[in-house]
Amino acid sequence: MSSENWLSRTELLIGKEGLERLRNSRVLIVGLGAVGSYAAEMICRSGVGNITIADGDTVHITNRNRQLEALKSTEGMSKAGLIAERLKDINPDLKLNVINEFLRDERIGEVLANGFDYVVDAIDTLSPKVFLLYEAVSKKYPVVSSMGAGGRVDPSRISISDLSQTTCCPLARLIRKKLHRLGITEGVTAVYSPEIVDKNKVIPVKEEQNKASIVGTICYMPAAFGIACASVVIRDLAGIPRF
Repeated sequence: MSSENWLSRTELLIGKEGLERLRNSRVLIVGLGAVGSYAAEMICRSGVGNITIADGDTVHITNRNRQLEALKSTEGMSKAGLIAERLKDINPDLKLNVINEFLRDERIGEVLANGFDYVVDAIDTLSPKVFLLYEAVSKKYPVVSSMGAGGRVDPSRISISDLSQTTCCPLARLIRKKLHRLGITEGVTAVYSPEIVDKNKVIPVKEEQNKASIVGTICYMPAAFGIACASVVIRDLAGIPRF
């Protein structure tokens, strides 16, 4: 099969018009850990033609149980750089912008000013996560946000809804309250699970960068969250009904 036909099976499913919509779309993915790495790859493999990825982290040994770019050979390397290499190897024609930094505060506004058809929030840290969602909704960008995948083991419980409709997810509840204080009551699509997390699987930490706790995690759950986030983006951009 010739290189120009690598998306032929995608086209067979969603049609030429849907595929063209994806080719002409601009998507921002912030956070390239376990959720964001899978979301980025799925969005690239769908044929989205213009992608911006952002993360300032490097691969740690403990990432290897769940993050797409994490291998023994990639420890200590830039997550953004590694994901960029994968995406360009999937689609050499991809227009790719790589931001090798943790986005926060005014930088979030600066990046969003470039204009996007969809924003994917896969940030782990609460404050920049809330600020990204606030800025995206304020600019009327469609946005999908991943809630916590840690501590959960049942992928059949993963749900997709507006953040205002989420249930039994402490992170979603906290983000919802913070956004309410900023005047945002709807407009964020959330990928979440109502599965209850065993508190014994959570360890508070003080010296970890950007983390207040470490949560036990199994390989397939963050991947499933990332794929669910990608499905929201792909279906909306291609004009495929979600509900």
